[in-house]
Amino acid sequence: MSSAPKENAQPKVTLHWLETSRSHRILWFLEEMGIPYELKTYKRTKESLAPPELKEIHPLGKSPVVELLTPGSTTPIVLAESAAIVEYFCDYYGQWLVPRRYQAGKDGQIGGETESWLRYRMLMHYAEGSFMPFMVLSVIVNRIRNSPVWFFIKPITAAVASTVETGFLSRNFKTHYEFLEGQLATSPDGGKFLCGKDLTGADIMMSFPLEAGQSRTGFSKEQYPKVWDYVERLHEREAYKRAVARIIELEGQFKTTM
Repeated sequence: MSSAPKENAQPKVTLHWLETSRSHRILWFLEEMGIPYELKTYKRTKESLAPPELKEIHPLGKSPVVELLTPGSTTPIVLAESAAIVEYFCDYYGQWLVPRRYQAGKDGQIGGETESWLRYRMLMHYAEGSFMPFMVLSVIVNRIRNSPVWFFIKPITAAVASTVETGFLSRNFKTHYEFLEGQLATSPDGGKFLCGKDLTGADIMMSFPLEAGQSRTGFSKEQYPKVWDYVERLHEREAYKRAVARIIELEGQFKTTM
């Protein structure tokens, strides 16, 4: 198991935070672990895109992106991709956010992993690999529906958007929400989080797509009560509240979705 860096070797951590983006879960993550950080915030363009300044930090021009400047170094390490950032910091600071990997007496054995750890490993990648693409597509569909086109074309764009929603998005969202409702219902040890009784990095990864889903999927708390209660439970964590308060202090407001 990795140990935390020595006190005199603490890096300077800078989070580049973009409004209504995945970067907020990284801010929450840093608050959850108590890691000192510097925060730089950015506004979206009028096209709702990330501003060009972010390309000066990372070639993809995206957020979240984290810079780590270690003592004695003049060139920062630049980390992109939410799951990679979470896993990197967990290796040094946040082992408590990773479930115990092996069952007793089965260290290093294939198939000897705990259910909590197997869920954690899958959900860390499920959030972006399986679930989030449908949220992104729903944003695109909504923009097609509301695009400024000639009035005689409007019925065509509306019909295209509706066809994609009813024929593709709705049934896929239903599949994922039923899956997540089941995961919460069968959480190991009767836990209230996806991997058991304790918060993990996977819960932090799942926060953004589920926040987006509350306004974009058409589903309600009555249909998926465990999912809705779970999101509310995440929002009640003190570290999450601190992250929101930090943004309100700097930006004047905080929104989870566009």
